[in-house]
Amino acid sequence: MEYRDLKKQYQVLKPRIDSAIEEVCTNAAFIGGQPVKELEKELAEYVGVKHCITCANGTDALQLALMTWGVGPGDVVFVPDFTYFSSGEVVSAVGATPIFVDVDRRTYNIDSEKLEKAITDIEENGKYRAKAVVAVDLFGLPADFERIKKICNKHNILLLEDGAQGFGGELNGKKACTFGDISTTSFFPAKPVGCYGDGGAIFTNNDEWDALLRSYAVHGKGSSKYDNIRIGMNSRLDTLQAAILQIKLDAFAKIELADVNKVAALYTEKFNEAKAEEKGVVLPLVPNDYLSSWAQYTIQLPESFGKEGRAKLQASLKEQGIPAMIYYLKPMHQQLAFEGTDSSVADCLVTEELCDRVLSLPLDPYKTEEDISKVVAAVMSFINNN
Repeated sequence: MEYRDLKKQYQVLKPRIDSAIEEVCTNAAFIGGQPVKELEKELAEYVGVKHCITCANGTDALQLALMTWGVGPGDVVFVPDFTYFSSGEVVSAVGATPIFVDVDRRTYNIDSEKLEKAITDIEENGKYRAKAVVAVDLFGLPADFERIKKICNKHNILLLEDGAQGFGGELNGKKACTFGDISTTSFFPAKPVGCYGDGGAIFTNNDEWDALLRSYAVHGKGSSKYDNIRIGMNSRLDTLQAAILQIKLDAFAKIELADVNKVAALYTEKFNEAKAEEKGVVLPLVPNDYLSSWAQYTIQLPESFGKEGRAKLQASLKEQGIPAMIYYLKPMHQQLAFEGTDSSVADCLVTEELCDRVLSLPLDPYKTEEDISKVVAAVMSFINNN
């Protein structure tokens, strides 16, 4: 069994993808070809924003947003403690300081009450300027943007939505990648919409930021790539990836988003039939008015298992041909890269507990009921016997 079956997806989409690749190779416009422009338009229309700027990857997308806002030394950016390293790495990369905030135990997204306290603490301390919040749509579920936006407005700080895992998710009928002052996503192959390499995109309704983002993404260009008016980076989505993403976006919007929600619902149904929660398993939560794009189906194992029990379960699943992943093994504030800095000082007990308990199970739109039954049976058999 594949963790995320990109091989099956390719077989389903193969005629269209092969044709698109052949057309790009025939035209030989490998950088900045027409599919890039078309994809940006299609992404902006799908999400519901004015501007979409594609780039080389999701990490660059975040960093380009911070560069556009002039975030740098002396600034603080608030980041959830339970997320992938890039969400905080980009803050340090521009010379600012990430301050890590604990997450909600059930949604895995940044805890809005703890966020406001962290902002207030920084403002009262006076050492740094509170500049922005990175709110991550973890595992496919949008963050609590109604509350987070109010907090950002109250404290006059910018909101950057990291929708790398959340593309396609919704809150109150509004799509992910529309909630930030700038929003970003990733097209890493295993993401809800993934290319065959690296890729990313940035979304905004602000005309001035759109122009700045496009400049920073191509060596700080002015009127042309040979007119360099600021220090930027080289971060472009190539034409081959854009052509592939056009087909993948169409399949995602028409079929895959609905199908992956059906697969996730099957997981929950079968875990409920197995009385998983009575055994201490915590299943994913999608609150009312939310739609998840299900980048991962993540459960919390019984508290008594600990890291050792989880490792044994993971090994048992592997022996049965079932891959399972751990997102994430370590809180952000405990990463060695932040050791000895103010970023390493954080009160994030929920994150520390989650890092010991979470396990993500195989999930994609092409999983069958037989696949899900096999995974659930294997997980529950181990839990019941241990």
